Amino acid sequence: MTRSKFLLAILSTATLVAPLHGALADNREPSREEATLITATQVLEELAATPDQRVPDWLMQRAYGVAVVPEVIKGAFFFGGRYGNGVLTVRDATSGHFSNPIFIRLGGGSFGAQIGATSTDVVLVFVTPRSVEDFARGKFTLGADVSVAAGPVGRQTEAAAGKAAEIYSYSRSRGLFAGVALDGTVIAFDRSGNHSFYGDEDVTTSMITHNKVTTHSEAARRFVTAVTANANADGSSATAPAAAAPPPNVPAPAGPAASGDVHTFPMEDSHPGGEPH
Repeated sequence: MTRSKFLLAILSTATLVAPLHGALADNREPSREEATLITATQVLEELAATPDQRVPDWLMQRAYGVAVVPEVIKGAFFFGGRYGNGVLTVRDATSGHFSNPIFIRLGGGSFGAQIGATSTDVVLVFVTPRSVEDFARGKFTLGADVSVAAGPVGRQTEAAAGKAAEIYSYSRSRGLFAGVALDGTVIAFDRSGNHSFYGDEDVTTSMITHNKVTTHSEAARRFVTAVTANANADGSSATAPAAAAPPPNVPAPAGPAASGDVHTFPMEDSHPGGEPH
C-alpha cells in the first residue's frame, strides 16, 4: 500500500469514528453535580407554574441568594435527621446577575420517635447581604448563625408574612409547598462537589461568585436562568435586590452561638421581609 493510500485509509476511519465518539459523549451519564442542577431546575420550574404554591414574587425580588436542595432525606428509626445535596446561587448586589452554582450540603438531626423516611425538596431564600456573606466562611447553622423563618407562600402579602428573617425556608413534599422551620440545620460548602464540577481542588465560594472559576455546563446555565426568571417574575431584566424599608427597633442577631446552643432571634416586625439591623 502506498503512503497516500495509507493516509487516505486513516482519514476515512477517523471520519467514520468521529460522529460515533460525539454521539457517545452526548449520551454520557450526567455527573452527580449536573444531576443535582437538573433536578433543582425542575423544582423551580414546577413551582413557577403554580402561583399559589411558590415563593412570593416580592420576596424573590429581594433575594441575595437562592438555594435549592432537592430530595432531602429525612427520618429514620428513632432518630430524626435530614441530609441532602443542593446548589446555591448568589446575586451580585450591583449588577443583579446571579453567580455560577455553588454546591452545598444540608444536614441536621434531632432525636425523636420516628419510623420511616421521607424525601423533601428544600428551597432557601437569602434576603440580607449578611446571610450570603456568612456562607463564605464555609458553613453556618440556621437559627444560630443566621436567623431563619418559615417563608410566606403564593399570593401571601408582605404584611401577612409574619416574622422577618435573614433566610426564609420552604419544603415541598408530595406536591405540597409550604414554609417550614429548619432551625438547627447546617448548610455547608460541598468541597468535593465544587472541586469535581470546576476542576479546581482549592475552589472557594468567593472564587465562584467572583468568576475566578467558570463553567460551560448547560445544566448550570438552565439553573441560573430559572432562578433569574423567578427573581424577575415581572418580566424585568436582572436588577440588584429590591431594597426593603429597615424594620424599626429590631435587635441585630448575635454572633455565632456556642455549640449546642441553637436558638432563634426575636424578629417581630410590622414590615416583615426587610433586612434586620
